[in-house]
Amino acid sequence: MGTYLSPGRECLSCLKYKQCKMIIMSDISQDTEKKEMYLKTHQHGAETLIAVCDCDILGKKFTEGHLKIEVTADFFGGEKASCSEVAGALVKATMANFVGCKAVEHAISLGYVERDCTLSIDGVLYAQMVRM
Repeated sequence: MGTYLSPGRECLSCLKYKQCKMIIMSDISQDTEKKEMYLKTHQHGAETLIAVCDCDILGKKFTEGHLKIEVTADFFGGEKASCSEVAGALVKATMANFVGCKAVEHAISLGYVERDCTLSIDGVLYAQMVRM
């Protein structure tokens, strides 16, 4: 079964970046214009869903127990985006899906996701946001 990721615990998609908590202090905060995530906007009537994933996991499938996520180009693969572009898109979002260490950590840093509300599916971070 998917596990909740506690602070300081590593996810597999972050092993090359040390730990997720380190990304927020180094990569994300210092290089906000580097395009390391995919961003796609889905509009359905009054609802705006933003899908964000790390570039290196697009097209991959992750399964753990009964949980499964497929990071498809149809859903997540819009344009490569920087942290500031993701932040700008999230302002108008009524819902959002985040997959991968950089995407989830950025959502946490912006206040859209609480760290305790993230999942690790087969070692990859996953989170959702719904604006009520």
